[in-house]
Amino acid sequence: MKTFDLKPQLFDTLKSYNKKNFMSDLMAGIIVGIVALPLAIAFGIASGVTPEKGIITAIVAGFLVSLLGGSKVQIGGPTGAFIVIIYGIIQKYGIEGLTIATIMAGVFLILFGLLKLGTIIKYIPYPIVVGFTSGIAVTIFTTQIKDLFGLTIDTVPSDFVEKWICYIQHFSTADLWCSLVGVLSVIIIAITPKFSKKIPGSLVAIIVMTIAALLLKQYAGITSIETIGDRFNVSNAIPDVQVPVMTWETIKSLVAPAMTIAVLGAIESLLSATVADGVIGDHHNSNTELVAQGVANLVSPLFGGIPATGAIARTMTNINNGGRTPIAGIIHAVVLLLIFLFFMPLAKYIPMACLAGVLVIVSYGMCGWRSFVALMKNPKSDVTVLLITFFLTIIFDLTVAIEVGLIIACLLFMKRMSETTDVKVIMDEINEESDISKGNIEHLTIPEGVEVYEINGPYFFGAGNKFEEIMASFGDRPKVRIIRMRKVPFVDSTGIHNLTNLCEMSKNEGITIVLSGVSEKVHAQLQKTRFYDILGEENICSHINLALERAKEIVSKK
Repeated sequence: MKTFDLKPQLFDTLKSYNKKNFMSDLMAGIIVGIVALPLAIAFGIASGVTPEKGIITAIVAGFLVSLLGGSKVQIGGPTGAFIVIIYGIIQKYGIEGLTIATIMAGVFLILFGLLKLGTIIKYIPYPIVVGFTSGIAVTIFTTQIKDLFGLTIDTVPSDFVEKWICYIQHFSTADLWCSLVGVLSVIIIAITPKFSKKIPGSLVAIIVMTIAALLLKQYAGITSIETIGDRFNVSNAIPDVQVPVMTWETIKSLVAPAMTIAVLGAIESLLSATVADGVIGDHHNSNTELVAQGVANLVSPLFGGIPATGAIARTMTNINNGGRTPIAGIIHAVVLLLIFLFFMPLAKYIPMACLAGVLVIVSYGMCGWRSFVALMKNPKSDVTVLLITFFLTIIFDLTVAIEVGLIIACLLFMKRMSETTDVKVIMDEINEESDISKGNIEHLTIPEGVEVYEINGPYFFGAGNKFEEIMASFGDRPKVRIIRMRKVPFVDSTGIHNLTNLCEMSKNEGITIVLSGVSEKVHAQLQKTRFYDILGEENICSHINLALERAKEIVSKK
């Protein structure tokens, strides 16, 4: 492997870096750091961990993704897509299980990059991406109803349907002041962009609602508004590095969730980088980006962090504020570190209803309802994949949704590929249009006792039985069967197996098989097997004229 294939973008950036670039990146980094703060806290709490772990993830992962990544403007950190997965892993395996799963996901991501799978992952069907993204958005919104309205519920069920039944049964316990804080937070976040593109609405909502909650508590005696400090012990201490104890049994049990984290992280980071490329007119290195994401997920959990990936919203904020190099992402991580060290204790005054409002807006941005509605007008196969992935995500979990969605997509792909392969019978004569030689203007007459078949398209396991079905429809038994393969770009092991069986069966019936127009690639594949020993080199012809001459020779002998 050539080392430059995985070279971080930062290396090239520093060669021509100047003061003007730095000032632009400095402003972008500061703004993105401020934008990332409330999101990191909200994502951490919604995932089932403490708020500082969300910020630590943004600091560590954000720094490493920018330092080692293959995109100039990618901003890494915790995202809403991981909330559902993280929460589920913690419920089943605990915090230590999450740490191990994240480390394993980091290893998987690094392997994806080293094996150069970056370009392959980008080809995951769009309906699957929209399906589980919309499903995650609905799930995130569902998890925030309790805090948004201040419902009094001892234990919220984990099942989606049971959760909504529980909300309906307990909606009479909603707190007026919590509901007011939550709804106003949503309104503030929604309208802030109309007044300022630079200041993040989530930050404005948190500052306004935190001050309002403090004033209500101090002067109006309103104590029902729950804050982060009421639920968590907020600390600004930098955690020590802790390596979890990993046993073989634990590793085996966490392979599925770790792979889910890795695949989702790869998809989201490469999608974010691709969107960024379109805006700044650049091209990222997908394999380098995967390696960087892997390193970030390998290191972040050692400091108590959670899974991270490229964040589309923060990446676009970086671009819109002038960030054009990885330095902006590094500055964003430094800004978050300074806020964590000096201002983190103030986070305990933030109302939980306000954070719920932040996540409601995040879920709305993720849902992509316009794309969802547009896909519903597509072919039924795409709609099927979309709906199955969506409902599996909200009813079961993302691991099941991705696995089943990919399986269905692969099956549909194989079906469509098999439909592109056509096997036809040429009767009586071959005209010049079907002949491979443009110089041949005469009609080629098919001799008596000879059948000519033509395969158009790849001859693989999805189309392996088509040839046998076509031949079975003919009751007569010719002396020679010519199989034209000039339009066969490749043949797999199943195709070779079927051709081998055809030759052996035909040989037993006294029928000779002659191949015509075999490409060099297919020829090389057939040579590696014992296929030519059965058929005979003399029955491999480069041109239909030669195949017909060979057929006449065989017929005359018989």
